Amino acid sequence: MVDTHDKPSQQEGQLKLYHIIVLVISLIVTVSAWQYSKRQVENQTQQVFTAARDHVLGLIVERMNKYEDALWAGVAALESHGGDISHGGWKTFARTLRIEERYPGINGIGVTHFHTTKTFHRFLAEQRQFRPAFRTHPMHEYPIFMPITYIEPEEENAAAIGLDLAHEHNRRSAALAARDRGTAQITGPITLVQDADRTAGFLFFAPVYRGGKQPDIERRRDRFLGTVYAPFVVHRLMEGLLAKELRQVRFSIIDEDELIYDEHSADDPVLDPSPMFREEIPLNLYGRTWLLDIRTDRTFRQNHDLSKPTLILVGGLFVEALIVLLFIQMSWANSQAVRYADDVTADLRESSKKLKQANAELSVKNDELERFAYIASHDLKTPIRGIGCLTEMIEEDLEDYLASDLANPDVPINLTRIHDRVGRMNDLTQGIMEYSRVDGGIIKSKPINPDKLFTALSLDFGLEPGQLVLISDVETIDADPLGFRRVVENLVGNAIKYHDGAEELRIIVTIAHAGERCQVTVKDNGPGIAQEFHKRIFEVFQTLRLPGAPESTGIGLSIVKKTVEQHGGTINLMSSPGAGATFGFDWPLPEKPALSPGMEWVA
Repeated sequence: MVDTHDKPSQQEGQLKLYHIIVLVISLIVTVSAWQYSKRQVENQTQQVFTAARDHVLGLIVERMNKYEDALWAGVAALESHGGDISHGGWKTFARTLRIEERYPGINGIGVTHFHTTKTFHRFLAEQRQFRPAFRTHPMHEYPIFMPITYIEPEEENAAAIGLDLAHEHNRRSAALAARDRGTAQITGPITLVQDADRTAGFLFFAPVYRGGKQPDIERRRDRFLGTVYAPFVVHRLMEGLLAKELRQVRFSIIDEDELIYDEHSADDPVLDPSPMFREEIPLNLYGRTWLLDIRTDRTFRQNHDLSKPTLILVGGLFVEALIVLLFIQMSWANSQAVRYADDVTADLRESSKKLKQANAELSVKNDELERFAYIASHDLKTPIRGIGCLTEMIEEDLEDYLASDLANPDVPINLTRIHDRVGRMNDLTQGIMEYSRVDGGIIKSKPINPDKLFTALSLDFGLEPGQLVLISDVETIDADPLGFRRVVENLVGNAIKYHDGAEELRIIVTIAHAGERCQVTVKDNGPGIAQEFHKRIFEVFQTLRLPGAPESTGIGLSIVKKTVEQHGGTINLMSSPGAGATFGFDWPLPEKPALSPGMEWVA
């Protein structure tokens, strides 16, 4: 005899297991969709902030480059007049330049003249022939004079005419830096005499030389005539960049711990006390480093709501709850049907029909849930576009400019350097990957030629001819060329970084055969290192930093030491204060090295 109660119980158990499996799968899909949506929304929002941040930085750099072009135009005007220009001539130049129309944010454009005590009185006499009221101020004891001779528009900047820039450190040091480097320079924070509000400002200098641009510092100092300069009030400059209502970030600017511009005011109605994104970016501009504190505002938060993934999760859980209720209802109906069938055999067929109908509804719900999961996952896929073609796009955008006579010849050179460094980074990344696969063994890569290596280093560090000299009788480095490059690059970079400018930079690198190895020395004419620090500088995170010297991580020389020792060599230092420094190390050579006696290379 067959027990009719056993079969319904087994079917009921199987149905509950099926329900649990469906619920688990549905829950996994819901949570996965939520996590995916959350990551996508966060990535999109991060990209929007990054674009807004880069837009602000780009506007500042672009505007300053445009002002620099105006200064060099003024320099060209002076050089076309033999290095000087009359008061009327400068008015004509400034009028044709249309600074108020073409250079918003600028206070004016003027000329300063450089004089010593021997030439200063003659200069005053010449100016007073045409402008009897011309005088310089304030008095100071510094042995040079850099008065503002002309500035346009003259009426708005009348208080600045005759101001001797040599009286104040920030103005004087920036002007002398422009003289010595032959490049445009800006000052540290100052207050313009023509600014009635006494807010933060700065000056922008471009040097003028007798006979045009000069190749070295001695000639620049000897033939320095003065500068073309522009004064700026920082808040006017920044307000001219981009209206606040057109962007969703606010920023402040700090120059050497001094706040010179601030949009993070508590009075700002869109200030976000807890910004979604905040980043501090150092921006190097014409001899100064501005630290920009960029933060999102309330508008950014309103336009980039991060609650969408949460809504997806809540919606998914709501659907899950409905399915659970449906399953409970179906289970209850099923059990009721089984019990009813046991009691009322006559109604068994009708109960079975209802059960089939309920199962069909469940199938439809499951199909709808699967379609929902597919559509949600499909719609949440946001393509991430690569930026690898940025350099090519820049080259395409500048194609007409580069083909024109006005093109700066340094632009294509710098673009080529970008391509070269991207390729080198790819090579380095590949080398690191190979390094990890061989458990720290010596990386086998293409041999390098010392001549080509130091040519590249000279370009990378922006050295002038004669500053980096190579004397070598080794034609190629075959043993771990990437490691060798890392060592010499660190040593040459340190020599450049810590050079005190007391005399013209000169680094001499010698590579000589020493049996199965080569002996390498890197000698500089920097400030030197005291004997008690010779061992300490090779330790990790140890650095000798004097006031005003560049920042250092203190890890470069420890990497050099470890790399040399991994190749069975040693490194030593010979130095004393004021006598430069000479680093020496040995490096393995192939069994049959190729010789090229007497080869000498100069960067």
